[in-house]
Amino acid sequence: MDSSRIPVTKAWKLFIGGQFPRSESGRTDVVRGARDQVLGHVARASAKDLRDAVSAARRAQSSWSRRTAYNRGQVLYRLAEMVEGKSVEFVEALRATSTLTPGRARAEVGAAVDRLVAFAGWADKHAQLLGTHNPVAGPYYNFTVPEASGVVGVLAPEAPALLALLSLIAPPLCAGNTVVAMGSRAHPLATVLLAEACATADFPGGVVNLLTGRRGDVAATLAAHRDVDAIHAAGCGRAERRLLEAGAAENLKRVRLRELASSDWFDSRRCESPDWIESFGEMKTIWHPSASCASP
Repeated sequence: MDSSRIPVTKAWKLFIGGQFPRSESGRTDVVRGARDQVLGHVARASAKDLRDAVSAARRAQSSWSRRTAYNRGQVLYRLAEMVEGKSVEFVEALRATSTLTPGRARAEVGAAVDRLVAFAGWADKHAQLLGTHNPVAGPYYNFTVPEASGVVGVLAPEAPALLALLSLIAPPLCAGNTVVAMGSRAHPLATVLLAEACATADFPGGVVNLLTGRRGDVAATLAAHRDVDAIHAAGCGRAERRLLEAGAAENLKRVRLRELASSDWFDSRRCESPDWIESFGEMKTIWHPSASCASP
């Protein structure tokens, strides 16, 4: 074997509309390992890439929300199967850019799989819990039922790179939304590997769109974009919080910012609650005449 040979490092791409395009800007970021060795390159998403991802998510949203809740649960469960099947790769990906021990990395991958299974189970149950049969004065039935908000933008924290990302995208998907998500910059391999799992997990193209790069390149566009209906973010500094909230005030999108320590993401009681789904549903009230309204 020629010891002077220079190895070819991998260049990972974005995941938009079920495809793997390069960034339109042509920019990439170097992925360095825990010992500062070069592991490869990831695409650095631009504002234009974000807009393309939002367009793909919008095109996919109506068909995804019209699927039965049971089917959406099946697809989320299929993603859990894919992550479980690639668990060794995910453990290696998490450890490659961090100081995680093998045990901690395995614990994160296991918790991520469990998180997907939990929200797959909620898919055909959350409507009964969050919806209501309202008492009204008159011969009518009055029901309130949750419907998907639309396109949800996600900004994931730096760590835990896989668990936090899946915790932020699973609730909106469960409710029938499509997502455009920016993963961890410090540990991007979890994001690109998740994209490969999503590509074969029965999601229609555009339902899940995953970007890598720098949050500062896309946060302002995400906040101001009028075709983004909600934002689910964590790991935000004060300036970014104000940016996201100001954008929401201008175009009335819903913004849900999570303030969790790294260890808190492992708390199933806290992070698998249907309250995480409620934030990304709009409540629709339906009136229906009761039997007493029928003509004699």
